[in-house]
Amino acid sequence: MAGMLNIGLTGLNAAQLQLNTISHNIANAATPGYNRQAVIQTTNDPMFSGAGFFGQGVRVAAVTRQYSQFLENQVLSADNRRSEYAAYGAQISQINNLLADTSVGLSPALQEFFAGVQVVAANPSNMAARQAMISSGQALATRFQTMNGRLDEIRLGTEGEISASVETINSLAAQIGEMNQRIALSQATSGGLPANDLLDQRNVLVSELNKLVRTTTALERDGQLSVFIGSGQNLVLGTNVSRLGTTTDPSDPQRQSIVLIAGGGAEIPLAESIITGGTLGGLLAFRRETLDVTQERLDLLAVAIADSFNAQHRLGVDLDNVLGQDFFKTNMVQHESGGSLPPRVTIGNDGLLTNGRYRLTYTDANGNFELRSLPDNTLIADPATVGLVISGPATSTAGDSYSIEPLRNAARDLSLGLADPRKIAAGSPVSVTVPLTNSGNAEVSAIVMRSVEAMSPGYPQFPAFRIEYAGGNLTTVPGTYTLTPATFDPATESTGKQFTLAIPGSTETFTFTLSGTPQDGDLFEFSATEAGVADNRNAVALGALQTRKTMLDLASGEPTATYQSAYSQLVTLVGNKAREARVGEQAQQTLVRQAKDARDSLSGVNLDEEAANLVRYQQAYQAAGRVMSIAQRLFDELIAIGR
Repeated sequence: MAGMLNIGLTGLNAAQLQLNTISHNIANAATPGYNRQAVIQTTNDPMFSGAGFFGQGVRVAAVTRQYSQFLENQVLSADNRRSEYAAYGAQISQINNLLADTSVGLSPALQEFFAGVQVVAANPSNMAARQAMISSGQALATRFQTMNGRLDEIRLGTEGEISASVETINSLAAQIGEMNQRIALSQATSGGLPANDLLDQRNVLVSELNKLVRTTTALERDGQLSVFIGSGQNLVLGTNVSRLGTTTDPSDPQRQSIVLIAGGGAEIPLAESIITGGTLGGLLAFRRETLDVTQERLDLLAVAIADSFNAQHRLGVDLDNVLGQDFFKTNMVQHESGGSLPPRVTIGNDGLLTNGRYRLTYTDANGNFELRSLPDNTLIADPATVGLVISGPATSTAGDSYSIEPLRNAARDLSLGLADPRKIAAGSPVSVTVPLTNSGNAEVSAIVMRSVEAMSPGYPQFPAFRIEYAGGNLTTVPGTYTLTPATFDPATESTGKQFTLAIPGSTETFTFTLSGTPQDGDLFEFSATEAGVADNRNAVALGALQTRKTMLDLASGEPTATYQSAYSQLVTLVGNKAREARVGEQAQQTLVRQAKDARDSLSGVNLDEEAANLVRYQQAYQAAGRVMSIAQRLFDELIAIGR
């Protein structure tokens, strides 16, 4: 009877443990990261007798998780990418809204500014029109400053989220290390049996960590889990936990770099390119691919507008016949040491410009200099290779230096260079008169200044001269002027031929077009434009900059874009990136859902199935109890017979 009683008892115990496990499953059906548990039953060793082997009941071998590392990895991978796209999309949407907004974007301010230029071109002597042009120029500079300020706010928020993500990563890594210790201790004391609930809790921590940065894991023999990031940098090795940290980028104080802090406190710099996936990877990718690019393009646009508009403005004269000064101001050149005058720095090829810093140091008394990049101090043999055109002053002191930052903070520092409406250089320095005594009908038109040189206090160095036609040849009087070419054939060139005139000993040059049919002895008299004349030729040239390709030069030096098209390219670039992030997040959400469904089909708790198992093992419990009851009755009958 004892054997039958023991068998019934083993069945009773097994059924009770099954019911306990099923109850545990039902209670944790909604617990995040919980994997359904199952009791593994096996028969006890049988007892041999002369008639054969007789069973000794059942025993519980283990309680296991219904868990697949392969399915879990699929969920982690999909969720990691989803988190990356979500972080990227949340940030880039702010820039996308800023650039494309019809009220706060740059396009309306550009259009309003050039509308003001066109009004001055239509009525160059009208002071109200000139004041309106200055106001619209100030509005354009303010718009650049406002947009740059908003980008700085986005950058500040991004840097804050990067720091917060790093701190959360460190917290999760520490918790994983503590959980490793608990699991190792539990499994050691249980003879190697899995600590299911602790393993689930650790998986939840790994899942949360994986949402922040892409991780790889390795399960050790003692049950501890090692976690790696990047290209194999260890974050958790058993109970040894490293930490991530942030440090100020030496080349940009507003930017943080990621470092790995080893156990001894040593900081190991981590390249951004190896920190991928998750929220942190998305933030770094956004900062690198969109925020930096947007701010650099905005700075480039500010520099390009200021440089090209100033260059044209300097070729004209104001109402006092003074050569134009810079209409816009930038802080591209900043004084470092010495008393020498600053160099003139203009943009040669904006396609070569970078967000770099340079130091210009004068090497002699004649304005010669050397240019070095910072902070590596590499010599730049030719400024043209970095997109700059630099000329030193006539006199200088060796050792005096200036720093040059072509793009950095250009949008922030853009401002108006003049406030007096009379100083708008709407006119051309050169005027031409065709005497009424000329016999032919030839005309001079399309005078375009290429370069000018000013006398103190800024008047053109342009003594009056005339050009005389005779026998197909053009000669200048006085003859010190250089005319290229020097011939004109009315029979074949009457529709117009362009000439270039240069003044020896000066940098002043201009081009003009001669058309019609001149006769021998015809004269064309050139002189400086008189003060106060309603001349609009330079204002027309300034207005033409709106539709002229002046930006994003090719390697050949040929510009490919107008101001508006360059800005439109930036808007399109950011818009495409924003759409890519949005579509990517939606796709990853679908993949996450599919991966979770596949995992949950194995590991998730099915309440219907558990309810059926409750009935099943309740009956098993009752049946085992019935076995024990029968064993008791048989024992009682034997006792009664013995009496």
